[in-house]
Amino acid sequence: MKVLVTGGTGFIGQRLVRELLDRGHDVTALARNPDEADFPSDVEKAMGDVTAYASIEGSFSGQDAVVNLVALSPLFKPPRGLSHMSVHLGGTRNVVRAAEEHDVGKIVQMSALGADPTGPTEYIRSKGRAENLVRESDRQWTIFRPSVVFGEGSKFLSFTRKLTPPYLAPLPGGGETRFQPIWVGDLAPMLADGIEKSRDGDTYEIGGPEVLTLAEVAKLARRAEGQSVTVLPIPMELAGVGLKVGGAIPGFPMGGDQYRSLKFDNTVMDNDVESFGIEPEELTTLEQYLHIDYRART
Repeated sequence: MKVLVTGGTGFIGQRLVRELLDRGHDVTALARNPDEADFPSDVEKAMGDVTAYASIEGSFSGQDAVVNLVALSPLFKPPRGLSHMSVHLGGTRNVVRAAEEHDVGKIVQMSALGADPTGPTEYIRSKGRAENLVRESDRQWTIFRPSVVFGEGSKFLSFTRKLTPPYLAPLPGGGETRFQPIWVGDLAPMLADGIEKSRDGDTYEIGGPEVLTLAEVAKLARRAEGQSVTVLPIPMELAGVGLKVGGAIPGFPMGGDQYRSLKFDNTVMDNDVESFGIEPEELTTLEQYLHIDYRART
């Protein structure tokens, strides 16, 4: 099968490209800077920006499937000149248009837990509206909604470390926001299965093997670096004011949207990993990835 991966040089994209290559597929990695990734020579690279249709359209010719991974992190403010709507909604619109124009049989869309066109953050709204574009297309489609994804190159742990300095860390609401982190090495094979198998019209909510609060993640991240941290609870309202003010400062990495994202949990009701023949307890925990003891959480 010929598979185009948009965002192929990204954190998840690089892992998926190699997974597809190992399965014998012909893979094209599309990115704004495709030479950023050190892929085997069997991987074809294509340069393009999903927000600019003309730059990506030709790469869809002859493809059997496209996996749309291009995304901005919900944890940090978008870079200057970009927005969640322009990348997630506008980019998906261009991907769908190119897939229809070149008769690409299937679209696999990377979305997010809680995706909702009327959701509380621009990130969640953009992901929800993008899902609607995929569902309304005339292509076969599969949608994945993972919780936060961790692994080499992910922004989840770097975000946590920025938010929680060692020893004493003031956290909004005491860091009680809950996540269900999944390792990229566990997610990539599921994405590949979503391409290969007949899963047309399915939406999968994917979480890791355990639910962790932000405070627990912070303690694990610091323990992995040989440091400790005590969480100082900050009322959510006060934290909101601070992040909104900070968001107006050039270079400050967070703002009001990031504050709002900490007001709701990022966990699944039913973990759809079981649809791929996997039991949640078989998945890699954050402690295992960081090579630390479970007791480090306490």
